[in-house]
Amino acid sequence: MFFSRAERPNWDRLAIGLSGLCVLHCVGTLVFLGALSSLGHIFAAPIIHEMGLALAIAVGAIALGVGAMRHGRLLPVAVGSLGLGVMAGALSLPHGDGEALYTVVGVATVAFGHYLNLWADC
Repeated sequence: MFFSRAERPNWDRLAIGLSGLCVLHCVGTLVFLGALSSLGHIFAAPIIHEMGLALAIAVGAIALGVGAMRHGRLLPVAVGSLGLGVMAGALSLPHGDGEALYTVVGVATVAFGHYLNLWADC
């Protein structure tokens, strides 16, 4: 039940580390929310969404394509492509709840495609 000094877990270091993470979280949240309220219009700009989709398509094509060439399975590519298509379709919707819902569904589908790609290598 009792640990020798060498075997004793260093709870103080853990507590100090957690305290530091708490401070980072609190300060980071304040800075993020302040920036968001000041720059919110920039995050809603269509170019941000278009650039994000272009980046997702590029990274998805590379990662899913390389995986398919390595393991020969097309299901991950199909699922990932479906997700990218849903994300692209979300750009045609008016900015709001519908767009956000379709984007999240698309992103989750792409992530599932990448998950399948990882497991196809096993």
